[in-house]
Amino acid sequence: MSKYNEVMENIVITDEMRARLLENIQKEVAGDNAGNDNKEGEGAGSEPLSFQKVNISDFEKKKAESSSRKIIKFVARYGSRVAVFALVMLGAYGVIRLVGVDGHKSMETAAPAASVEMAMEATETTDSADYAYDSEATEETEESFAYEDAAESSDSLFDAEVPIYAGKEDAAEESDNLGASKNSITDIDKSKIEGAKSDDVEAEAAEATEMAAAESSDELTVTMAGDVLLHTPVAEAGEDTSGDYNFDFIFDKTRDEISAADIAIVNQEVILGGEDLGVTGYPSFNAPYELGDSLVKAGFDVICHATNHALDKGKKGIINACEFWKKNYPEITVAGINETEEEYDKVRIVERNGIKVAVLNYTYGTNGISLPSDMPYAVDLLEEDKVIADLKYAEENADFTIVCPHWGTEYDHNIDSVQTKWTEIFREYGADLVIGTHPHVIQPIEMLNDSDGKITNNHGDGDMLVYYSIGNFVNWTSGTGDQVADRMVGGLANVKLGRDENGEVCIDDYSIRAIVCHVESGAENVTVYPLNEYTDSMADKNEIVKQDPDFSKVYCEALCNDIWGDLWK
Repeated sequence: MSKYNEVMENIVITDEMRARLLENIQKEVAGDNAGNDNKEGEGAGSEPLSFQKVNISDFEKKKAESSSRKIIKFVARYGSRVAVFALVMLGAYGVIRLVGVDGHKSMETAAPAASVEMAMEATETTDSADYAYDSEATEETEESFAYEDAAESSDSLFDAEVPIYAGKEDAAEESDNLGASKNSITDIDKSKIEGAKSDDVEAEAAEATEMAAAESSDELTVTMAGDVLLHTPVAEAGEDTSGDYNFDFIFDKTRDEISAADIAIVNQEVILGGEDLGVTGYPSFNAPYELGDSLVKAGFDVICHATNHALDKGKKGIINACEFWKKNYPEITVAGINETEEEYDKVRIVERNGIKVAVLNYTYGTNGISLPSDMPYAVDLLEEDKVIADLKYAEENADFTIVCPHWGTEYDHNIDSVQTKWTEIFREYGADLVIGTHPHVIQPIEMLNDSDGKITNNHGDGDMLVYYSIGNFVNWTSGTGDQVADRMVGGLANVKLGRDENGEVCIDDYSIRAIVCHVESGAENVTVYPLNEYTDSMADKNEIVKQDPDFSKVYCEALCNDIWGDLWK
């Protein structure tokens, strides 16, 4: 059943409404007869119409013309009213959706009454137009009234469901009639509407409720994935026989968790320079734009581009990547690289559920490649003046601040002195959460608490959660030997935010989801799995075993236990 019919079936025409309708029709007929009497006095004498001599053929002709005129006049006059009535019904349906039809809630009549008030205003304009239409009647049209009245009895006016009026209407009388209609429309059988259930309506009502709840929620979830590395075997797995790329398969086992987060962040290790610059792997990476498409389809909202590989394709790579995101996904927040100085000066703030979250992204360097002389703002670097200025802005303009630094020592599970230095700076100037990348292996997670022991918003030297490194998300390193297997293990950082009793946003809970990158030769054979869903038999097929025989599911679990303890389970 359509939603329109669903509403229409539940409108009850009362006896009072019928009586008012008949009364109005009779008034219209009486007014028309009076108007016709005047016309007859002016043109055909004062004799009653029934005693006038009428030519039968002329009569039939005039009758046909009259019928045509009635149809045209009906469309002209009442087409707009039908539209207004439809709007009123749409308003009524809107209230049904708002209030609910689950059998426990009733329809409110105040809103439909307001809709009728709006309809009355709209109809006043229609009535004015109708009056002008009537005033422009020609002598031939006026003459046809006489033939029409002679041919039709008053009973014929009730042959159709909707009466057709032929005479002029008084504006005040129409207002009274509309007032009666207003009272009648609000007189709806509530019990019938309560029973008019529909799966579609209930589903849409549930969806609307969820959306409304999300808008007013005081909670927010954040997920971040580590390094997305497009080593040559990974790029080849995403290329089909026609030379087209698609990397959706990488995220098949993690997409649900990523897309479920209110804010999902990823460290896009390699620049998206597009095929024009050549798709290349280590040591000078470049990815096709299709990798960006797959990141969006996986559910990521924020792309961190400040990495040591950001300038692998120079200035053109930066421009191509920025233009790709702006043109194709303007809703995605891109941090760490900039096409203009204005973008460099801008702190990225993402708002979800009424909570403003600043996301800052910096890299320790760019593998010795200098910034373009005419684009010194191309990449956000870990420079104290820049970082402190951004943190101060975030403290004043956001509810919560996340810093995503590209730092640390590659392939080392330990925290180095540079990480320690920057951790202190981040904390001193109000960062609430730090999620690090670059080492390509996992590192410890630490909650830095102030003296009170309770996790609160950091306004300087306060509470700050640090994921020193969440490792790789996807890669197929060419390295061989001990601990190469460590590069196949990473984590999804999961953090839940909420408002405390003072209304400030702070960390309610946090964890890490251990993941493992499974690689096999062939098309679409590189996929990231949650470690707890990975099996021993799958590990046996992982071709990284050829590069490090120590790799196994047990090995991966032991590594997570050693670095993260019970936090990952």
